[in-house]
Amino acid sequence: MSLSQQEQDAQDLKKLGYAQELFRDMGGFSNFAISFSIISILTGATQLYGYGLQHGGPFQITVGWIIVSIFTMTVALSMAELASAYPTAGALYHWASFLGGRTLGWFTAMFNTIGQFAILAGIDYGLTLFLISILEITPTPIQTMGIYASLLLSHSILNHIGIHVVAMLNNFSAWYHIAVVFLLLGALAYAGFNQPIEFLTTFHNTDGYDPKYSFLVGLLLAQWTLTGYDASAHVSEETVNPRKTAPWGIFLAVVISVVFGFLMLAAVTLTITDLSAAAALGDGAFVPLLKARLGEMGTAITWLIAGAMWLCGLSAMTSASRMVYAFARDGGLPFSHIWAKIEPKHRTPANAIWGLCALALLLGLSVEAYSAVVSIAVIALYISYGLPIAARLYSRFIVKKDEVGPWNLGSFSTPVALVAIVWIAFISVIFVLPPNDKAGLYIGGCVALLLVIWFLIARRKFKGPRYHV
Repeated sequence: MSLSQQEQDAQDLKKLGYAQELFRDMGGFSNFAISFSIISILTGATQLYGYGLQHGGPFQITVGWIIVSIFTMTVALSMAELASAYPTAGALYHWASFLGGRTLGWFTAMFNTIGQFAILAGIDYGLTLFLISILEITPTPIQTMGIYASLLLSHSILNHIGIHVVAMLNNFSAWYHIAVVFLLLGALAYAGFNQPIEFLTTFHNTDGYDPKYSFLVGLLLAQWTLTGYDASAHVSEETVNPRKTAPWGIFLAVVISVVFGFLMLAAVTLTITDLSAAAALGDGAFVPLLKARLGEMGTAITWLIAGAMWLCGLSAMTSASRMVYAFARDGGLPFSHIWAKIEPKHRTPANAIWGLCALALLLGLSVEAYSAVVSIAVIALYISYGLPIAARLYSRFIVKKDEVGPWNLGSFSTPVALVAIVWIAFISVIFVLPPNDKAGLYIGGCVALLLVIWFLIARRKFKGPRYHV
């Protein structure tokens, strides 16, 4: 884009109270690519594939995917509207603050921060387990954490180097994901399927729960995959023409992920010969199923999928560090002056990057059940998605104030937002039920701690978004 467009972007940011500090160099495709890479159907859908088999089988993997996709789209559309109206690196935190006040903004930011490092932990810990499955080894706990720490370290170093490197890898990641999915679909189609298409509607659960309950908790498979698309909004201050580019990035990332994710899951499921045996494989079901059907080609594809997961973790670190930087810039975090510091040579929020690396490592050490880590990430992030959406409805109908960007839903905005809020409330309940009740303890503990911090400390010190120009 021309320099005049970048000047206009800086002027828009100035109206919201912020100077242009981050390097604005990302185009439309780069903005889409970061959300598409964090959603990463080759990450979430493969890491929890065995979980889906246990909680509903083929019916969960296909029908459950469709149900979650429909409701997730209402959340994504509402967020895209807000991204168009308020294009800042703080994204959700700023939206909630502008529309609902500093208290709502603070809680939104804290939930998003918790979700950001939890999703980073979920991606990299899931990749650790995936690599162990490919290698067919039984590592010690120390070796497992060594692999996990190495993955976090690689993502932190590259994000520290600068947005140029990360943007190039994000662009590559989007094409890489699409190419690997096509390769997987082509290889499975060539090898042939073991089941008729009707098999995809077969309900089968091995978790010991009532079928209806089992299906509901199994929706975590799809919802974990379709998470993280707020990344396009978080890099708004590094994106050219973000009022239009960021909303399209969010929308297209979700739509393309929904379509390709369904095709991939359906194809893999149709290769199953013995459903009970496949479900018995547990969380690591995806790799042996692929190897059994495709042989050496299956092994090669699993390594390519591992590469997609690594790229997903890289994008997750980028998004998370921008959120932490933006919140710390306004004094919302303990020791904010540290996390808000921009590394002068590369112009990246280096301290935020390394702080997130440490927190993700601690979460991986403290939570044993992988699905519980995933639940924490999903619930915390979706609460942070829902609060600014609710704040906009409050501002629209009670305060009679509503900023509308060039990308909007018009008369459909309100009903779509209402459905999104109901869905977020629904999943926030079902994903803390057994077998993910440990996630409920962590979320409950976080809520209690946040209330204590707010009333004892933050309420007096935190003033909301600050003008920096």
